[in-house]
Amino acid sequence: MRVVSGIQPTGNLHLGNYLGAIKQWVAMQDAMGPGEDCLFFLADLHALTVAIDPKELNSNTIEMAATLLAAGIDPDRAILFNQARVREHSELAWILGGTARTGWLNRMTQWKDKAGKNREGASVGLYTYPVLQAADVLLYKATHVPVGDDQKQHLELARDIATKFNQDFGVELFPLPDPLISAEAPRIMSLRDGSAKMSKSDPSDGSRINLIDSDDTIVQKLKKAKSDGDLLPDSFAGLADRPEAKNLVTIYAVLSGAAPDAVMTEFAGKGFGAFKPALADLAVATLGPIRDRLNRLLEDRSAVTEALSKGAARATALAAPTLAEAQRAVGLNI
Repeated sequence: MRVVSGIQPTGNLHLGNYLGAIKQWVAMQDAMGPGEDCLFFLADLHALTVAIDPKELNSNTIEMAATLLAAGIDPDRAILFNQARVREHSELAWILGGTARTGWLNRMTQWKDKAGKNREGASVGLYTYPVLQAADVLLYKATHVPVGDDQKQHLELARDIATKFNQDFGVELFPLPDPLISAEAPRIMSLRDGSAKMSKSDPSDGSRINLIDSDDTIVQKLKKAKSDGDLLPDSFAGLADRPEAKNLVTIYAVLSGAAPDAVMTEFAGKGFGAFKPALADLAVATLGPIRDRLNRLLEDRSAVTEALSKGAARATALAAPTLAEAQRAVGLNI
């Protein structure tokens, strides 16, 4: 089993990022057995598809890597690197660009959504980045790729590209990667609006818990989090029409590792005056150590850079033979 997943380097990560993706990565790493690999990369090349500030991208990449390390990614057990350090990603993407069809890319939902009515003004990279995503995965002959609903179409494209390449050149180079869908990665919603996803772009800092927040800040944000005046029922299904209550219980369940119904059983008949302090204690106990490790890593960014460099060397050792095989298949082995 070989799992490959990437994440765009953004700054100011919050609880939703941790529970929705990073915590899942740590669990995947911990579940790997001998001879199995997890490759996690910072998708800094993908970040170039829209307008960027170079200094901000550089800083965000280091901060994202530091966050992953602080949250439990072990560079000795998983392979952690930033995409730009492994040139094989770009080289294989160009080769696969000869296999992918424009009709396939025209159907990509995210291209339509992100380009909107300004398709003529969008970057070429925004249009072709699904081919780079395919290269990210196929380069390592990944067997599984963690995907959310918004990325299923891109994995299907990677499988189509792999199938066509193998058929066109009479090789069995690329296996078809399967989706790895976790049922334990719920959407974490805003603390101010249970119908909106927790986001760093929300102008209200009180809508989210940042991974760098102090213990007191975490407590205060959860104390002020929007809820309601009703008591908690004895089943999670009873919160279907109570979005803020459902969000807070979901956060508690994911942080504690308990099933939502088990949380409901524990707090059935109690109000948020009792629930919020318990949630705050749990959040502080979980996030406090991550924040402290993150702050230490950000004080020594050279250590983070070194970890990425070592990861890139390990990734290159896996990627180079695959690229060489692809080059031979298309006649570039002169």
